[in-house]
Amino acid sequence: MRIGIDGIPLAPPRAGIGHYTFELARSLAALLPEDDCEVIAPVPISLEADDGIPIPPNLSTVYVPVNAIRRRWWTFGLPLYVRRNKLTLFHGTNYNLPLWYGCRTVVTIHDLSLLLHSNTHREDLVRRARTRLPTMTRIATRIITDSESVKREICEHLKVAPEKITAVPLAPRRAFHPADPQTARQTCRELGVEDDFILFVGTVEPRKNLITLVRAFEELLHTTELRPQLVIAGAKGWLNDELFANVDATARRERILFTGYISDDQLRALYSSCRVCVYPSLYEGFGLPTLEAMACGAPVITSRIPVMIETVGTSARLIEPTEVSQLTAALVELLTDENARQHFAASGFQRAAEFTWEKTARKTLEVYREALAVS
Repeated sequence: MRIGIDGIPLAPPRAGIGHYTFELARSLAALLPEDDCEVIAPVPISLEADDGIPIPPNLSTVYVPVNAIRRRWWTFGLPLYVRRNKLTLFHGTNYNLPLWYGCRTVVTIHDLSLLLHSNTHREDLVRRARTRLPTMTRIATRIITDSESVKREICEHLKVAPEKITAVPLAPRRAFHPADPQTARQTCRELGVEDDFILFVGTVEPRKNLITLVRAFEELLHTTELRPQLVIAGAKGWLNDELFANVDATARRERILFTGYISDDQLRALYSSCRVCVYPSLYEGFGLPTLEAMACGAPVITSRIPVMIETVGTSARLIEPTEVSQLTAALVELLTDENARQHFAASGFQRAAEFTWEKTARKTLEVYREALAVS
């Protein structure tokens, strides 16, 4: 079997879907030692990792240079490669598939935020998604989602038969485990992070609901004697004017730190050192940062929305994402009640251990076999 995997998400800087693509490709290749797995892209990409786990010898990258015709990658460049190289199956890990193809195809649709929360995205991306997503779900042999919640949304909003879709949960990357306390403390100091801090991790964009977090943090400072730092770790995304206006308007602006994009080692240090990790997102496809935090031993506060309940179970403190006072109360609880903090840290650590990339790869391989069996 010769499997092709979309390699574009591996282009630096590697973000969420890039990490998904890498971990999945490496784990799949380990399960299929007699088959060839190719990660294909029209740009140079790398399979480098710093977690000490080797790349299977049957996993390779393929750089397909584009010319005047092939620069239309999904319409011409990739379909030509698929046909000429006789791929058995192609997996589009980032919503996209070749528009004409010579093999079975699987597409991963991580969420429907561009359709269901269009006001939190740029208009050009929303317009593209409104035409592209229905096409991808129609031409794919099989569809993968990160959660049952997104599977239900695709069935409802894109009118796809449920038997065509399989929910395959993600997992914390192997880089995330409790860090050595002394090393973590040194890393935090280098980032300007104090000993007592609240952590958010993710791209800074409207759907992450950081305005509610900032308001809850301000309320905590005004109504208690607690003085933690709020650390927001992640690259700046889009449509953030309102957020930064709220930050600038707070009386204790100096208590909020934006780190920007950081490395896995730095992120592990933050997860391992924070008093609490907060993820108050309005909408998610899975909510992987919550499991990453749990894998490092952090207690987690997150939104009481279907997908987060599916991901964290009862192992996080759940709040209504738009209720500032609820989030403030949850922060105060986990900052002052050591028993509650230890409870959620321990139960979260156990919850994160239930998810592995080997399990993700095995379920994905089952979907591949279903796709290849379609007549």
